[in-house]
Amino acid sequence: MKVWFIGAGPGDPELLTLKAQRLIRACPVCLYAGSLVPAAVVAEAPDGARVMDTASMTLDETHAEIVAARDRGDDVARVHSGDPSLYGAIAEQIRRLRAEGIDYEIVPGVPAYAAAAAALGQELTVPEVAQSIVLTRVAMKSTGMPPGETLENFARTGATLAIHLGIRALREIERVLIPHYGADCPVIVAYRASWPDQMILRGTLSDIREKVRAAKITRTALILVGPALQADLDFRESALYDPAIPHVLRPRAAR
Repeated sequence: MKVWFIGAGPGDPELLTLKAQRLIRACPVCLYAGSLVPAAVVAEAPDGARVMDTASMTLDETHAEIVAARDRGDDVARVHSGDPSLYGAIAEQIRRLRAEGIDYEIVPGVPAYAAAAAALGQELTVPEVAQSIVLTRVAMKSTGMPPGETLENFARTGATLAIHLGIRALREIERVLIPHYGADCPVIVAYRASWPDQMILRGTLSDIREKVRAAKITRTALILVGPALQADLDFRESALYDPAIPHVLRPRAAR
């Protein structure tokens, strides 16, 4: 028996990996986070499978389902949104599985920031503008952030920020980031990226809050901030394909 922590991706069932789809089709038990994972993702669970939406369940309750499956010898598809290694709350589940001696494996999925970038039709790392992406969140009502992992500290890098769980903290995000990025810095809010009702809002640190309020977005949104997000950005081309710059697969530079 094994528990499979499966990354369901950002929402579009076609963004499931082949492995994820195969396991969902095979496991007699499927526990999925229904608040973020659409029912279509688990619709191909086998006939007679125990399929449960865990959105209203506690950790004790989901673990009890896994233990019961272990006692029956049933594999479990534990389906999480995006990639389960990022804000998937799998660490505490894994700790309990290890204590019980229950085998598990993680199947990666497409993360929300990648789906947002695809919806934008642009790259998040632009030569000499931004070569790093900081994946972070704001505390709000969830667990606190570790000391030092503050928006202000990340803002000092000038990197592209991908802020989760922050749509209700836009006023504070503006206050902290404007001194570092400037009021005209591009901001993108990706609401339910890859879902049928996907919404992409473009703005700046000075006006994105009003745009979000007008669109009535209050949850399930990713906030991207940084100069690399500018739609008509002028930038130097990458050295990767520069004929004048040799590398191991192109050892001779063009004359």
